[in-house]
Amino acid sequence: MKKFFLTLMLVAACCVAKAQMVPCILSDRHAMVRLGEAERYVLLPVEEKAEIANIKVLRNNHTVETLNVRLAVDKVDYFVPLEIAQPSTLLDIHFNGDRRTKGALKELACWKEMKLSNTFDTQNRERFRPLYHHTPVYGWMNDPNGMFYMPSSPTGNDGQEGPAGGVWHLYYQWNPYGSMWENMTWGHSTSTDLIHWEAQPTAIKADALGTIFSGSCVVDHENTAGFGKDAVVAFYTSAGESQTQSMAHSTDGGRTFTKYEGNPVITSNVPDFRDPKVFWHKDTKRWIMMLAVGQEMQIYSSADLKQWTMESRFGQEYGCHGGVWECPDLFELPVRGTGQKKWVLVCNINPGGIFGGSATQYFVGQFDGHKFTCESKPEVTKWMDYGKDHYATVSFDNAPEGRRVVLAWMSNWQYANEVPTKQFRSANSIPRDLDLFTDGTETYCGVVPSEEMLSMRGKQQKQLTEACEVVVNLKGSADITLANAKGEQVTMRYDAQKQTFSMDRTKSGDVSFSENFACTTTAPTHGQLKQLRLFIDRCSIEAFDADGRMAMTNLVFPSEPYNQIKVKGGKATIYPIGR
Repeated sequence: MKKFFLTLMLVAACCVAKAQMVPCILSDRHAMVRLGEAERYVLLPVEEKAEIANIKVLRNNHTVETLNVRLAVDKVDYFVPLEIAQPSTLLDIHFNGDRRTKGALKELACWKEMKLSNTFDTQNRERFRPLYHHTPVYGWMNDPNGMFYMPSSPTGNDGQEGPAGGVWHLYYQWNPYGSMWENMTWGHSTSTDLIHWEAQPTAIKADALGTIFSGSCVVDHENTAGFGKDAVVAFYTSAGESQTQSMAHSTDGGRTFTKYEGNPVITSNVPDFRDPKVFWHKDTKRWIMMLAVGQEMQIYSSADLKQWTMESRFGQEYGCHGGVWECPDLFELPVRGTGQKKWVLVCNINPGGIFGGSATQYFVGQFDGHKFTCESKPEVTKWMDYGKDHYATVSFDNAPEGRRVVLAWMSNWQYANEVPTKQFRSANSIPRDLDLFTDGTETYCGVVPSEEMLSMRGKQQKQLTEACEVVVNLKGSADITLANAKGEQVTMRYDAQKQTFSMDRTKSGDVSFSENFACTTTAPTHGQLKQLRLFIDRCSIEAFDADGRMAMTNLVFPSEPYNQIKVKGGKATIYPIGR
């Protein structure tokens, strides 16, 4: 990556160790390591099957950071960098587990492999790392957070803006100390085209209130909070002993944040109380915050982003309640061909998804600045994507031209920690634009690949590649098979009579890492399909009705790329996609 990661270039495993780490063993579970040399990083060796070790980073007798790392017991799976910043740093390490299973503390592999270095390798060695989807440079990633667009000439809260050419900001739940969930912070990437992402320094780190869970950002055009015109204000969940809501602001366009001294700004006695999504409601001229609280959404309002008043609740008896509600969103969309607009309340749920685990449901109705009213019957459940790997869907604030652009986390909590990658885990979906369409008496969310994806198309080719878009013009019912020489395949079927589309990944490649992975997913098409758009990357397939009435996202892990395509009932055109 550029800028921040230009210095992180050399191979970690080949770095010259200044000296083997010599631990001070204090008990069966407690050790300390003094880092006396002025190197930039200590490279921590990780073994994913090991139990978590709790590390306190001490300088001048004060704890400056705490982290949880699966320090290597028997072997090293990979390294992660801990930035030292200055010499005379002390690592105070507490190990969990019994020494009868992990061995004597002094014999652990981590002491032989821990190194000091001025560099850290970020070169991609993962055969499953996507070529055109956003991923973290290393480590674990889940929910997209705080997404917003900053135009080159921002204006007011009416949504109008100056010339194009701004920057899309994507923050995300990130563990910089391993490729499994832990140590939640906000990672940060930026893009000028929604496709090519540049890694930025960590945006918001844990503090005394807790680790940093999901949330949102808004551009405060009118300086309602007093942080300055066009300040970027972030809201996030502080996940400590209880979950509370905190805020921070940025006056440099979202690059760095200052936490609000009055945190937390909202508290509750409900255990699952998180994921604030904030937006400006122009009719009431107030800020609105959506919060996921157990199995309902709570709606708050504010004039200054600091003092919040609860307005209403939504969710009792509506939709799916198979798990905890998370990552809410609320926005207005046009209804195709009607001149009308309706509101969409997005509710991500885990577990309880239509095919098990996590998924994105939504509700359509009206919002008056105080209360959301769903137009469907309580028992009606609507899914934004009918694949297994589409979760934590949230939209960008301040998007240009009135667009509603969303990203999702492309995984599933049933196996997200177990997918066969090491250097990193998880990617985001391609960007998607939303609107509404009607089918019978119901209104549904339309989902199409964002227009920026068209710019990624190369010249038509005959051969299927590991990173491509396949456009299939349909004549009626159709069967589409992607395969490789190993006999691995993904079979997709469109049934014109039943108006369904399905994707079978049971023979797609490696499905052994989880009993929940091998499956067939099926979606309603809400009418006849004329054209499919398939986005294939190294470990994913995203299928869309070209008219936006069906979307399906599934991960795949073939032992070699699919290089064969067979279509019965249609004609396929292949476009390579490159960086």
